[in-house]
Amino acid sequence: MTGFLENSAPLDTQWRSIILLGNNVASYKFSLGTALLKLGTEKSTISLEELSLPFAQTICNHLKTHEKQITSTSSKFLDACRKFNNEELTLDQLKEETLKRGFANVIDAFHNVHRSEVSRFFTDTRKENQSITLTDNLFHLIQSDQHQNLIREVGSRWNLWETAISIGISPHLLEIQHDPASELLYIIKDNIERVDVTSCKDSLNGYQKGKCFYCDRYITILNGNEFSCDVDHFFPHVLSNFGFKGINQIWNLVLACQNCNRGVGGKFEQLPHISFLTKLNNRNNFYIESHHPLRETIINQTGSNPEQRRSFLQKRYDEALSIFPGKEKWTPKEQMHKHE
Repeated sequence: MTGFLENSAPLDTQWRSIILLGNNVASYKFSLGTALLKLGTEKSTISLEELSLPFAQTICNHLKTHEKQITSTSSKFLDACRKFNNEELTLDQLKEETLKRGFANVIDAFHNVHRSEVSRFFTDTRKENQSITLTDNLFHLIQSDQHQNLIREVGSRWNLWETAISIGISPHLLEIQHDPASELLYIIKDNIERVDVTSCKDSLNGYQKGKCFYCDRYITILNGNEFSCDVDHFFPHVLSNFGFKGINQIWNLVLACQNCNRGVGGKFEQLPHISFLTKLNNRNNFYIESHHPLRETIINQTGSNPEQRRSFLQKRYDEALSIFPGKEKWTPKEQMHKHE
């Protein structure tokens, strides 16, 4: 189907493909995804009435910070959400408007990725009893180690998407930047104002499929956990002292487990073995499969076609080698396995 969604992809990758790669003309997919991940596991059939307020109120909360939640000029459902925020509608009236208008397209289109359909996390039973029926696939996600990561990734992707359509800048000019101190991604609006968009970890994790870039061990983006990850510079930050450009740009940032980044025998300020360069190129191309702003940011930084992006990374690697001549290139001492 896509480079990101390989054959027999695990469920978390299929879910991520919906959130990261699926087309969206409105934020409804992100709100539905959030609501689904926050459901309990007590029952498999969820009525639209039960789903309506978790779905609508999440959109209402986003409208408070980003007025634009759809690419078209108007939406009666979003107008109702705005009225609720302005205390012009009651909770019951918001529910009624959501049942009437909120689910019109999102339930039909939720599982579509690049004109194909991934494994279903619910089936549409609206005709039978105005409900959706959750599948075992969703319950497996909710009960998995990746559950909290997936919730945060939906929020991060939503923040990126709504920023892109709200800021009024051509996607070809929009540049997402990284603040190493706060680990936030941000943009500069009107060449003056900094606008924080989302956590760097929350944004990067989905494109790495929830795994350490180097050893493929499952990681978490939550802090204070044994498997908490670090934001690592593939080309180490020390290279900036020798005139190496773009150290803090998105294309050079990866998530690494603590063992690989700073444990015994960890990478620290070493240059990774060249075998990881292809992996970095593939990860960056996953961004290209997605929609702006990260897509456009990577294109702006590394090249508009696959050959330009591959050549860009090879030239940077050759440049790093000239700065660190003859120095042994780092690789993990042992391949970690998925945390059970």
